[in-house]
Amino acid sequence: MLVTIATILIILWVLGVVSGYTISNFIHILLVIAIVLFLVRVIRGENPVK
Repeated sequence: MLVTIATILIILWVLGVVSGYTISNFIHILLVIAIVLFLVRVIRGENPVK
């Protein structure tokens, strides 16, 4: 579940960077959340790419 959310957030971030339109850094905040979720799974010892 967390990997799916992180993947979606990363895709949205890439689309935001490519299009050049960011809504008050909202996309960058989503990227940070995605990275944090990924790191939490790695630290817990779970498979991050499930």
